[in-house]
Amino acid sequence: MKWYNVEVERASMSDALRNSTGSVGTIANITQYASELDRLIGDVAQPQLTTTDATVEDPTVFALEKHLEDFLVKNWKYTELGKIYDIYEVDGELVGQQYPSDTGPLDILAISKDKTTLLVVELKKGRVSDNVVGQIQRYMGFVKEELAEPGQTVKGVIIGLEDDIRIRRALAVTQNIEFYKYQVSFKLYK
Repeated sequence: MKWYNVEVERASMSDALRNSTGSVGTIANITQYASELDRLIGDVAQPQLTTTDATVEDPTVFALEKHLEDFLVKNWKYTELGKIYDIYEVDGELVGQQYPSDTGPLDILAISKDKTTLLVVELKKGRVSDNVVGQIQRYMGFVKEELAEPGQTVKGVIIGLEDDIRIRRALAVTQNIEFYKYQVSFKLYK
């Protein structure tokens, strides 16, 4: 560890670094912010990309969504969706997780057990906003145009921890997209 005689204002930190530094007396691992700290300590101004677009996610959000995705795939057969759908396979190989498309990877692609419906599943950590409706519609359009066979329908499912009025309004006018909430439970017993 190297100590510097420099004071860094919290306001000059990115939201992610500010949230990671905790409060006085806590220990925080800020290794992943090394380049930002170098810039702040060295007072070297570097251009920063800032956005108000909620679809631009930070790496920690991506990691949490990836854990949710992996958990859902591993436990698919125990879910409500797993009763009706199987994760998409090609020649016996499971390819429905992070299925590539020309508009980005689909979190999960599934097909109904009777092979009549393809299902696009979009996972979001935490509260889900209405912008995810456009995202899943793009994925569903890809599936409809590139994968669906004649007579097959395409549906979508958005899974998140919470919804809000904006996504409820957006979904109120869609006939083929549903919203599911997930619940995480972790208990220790002695």
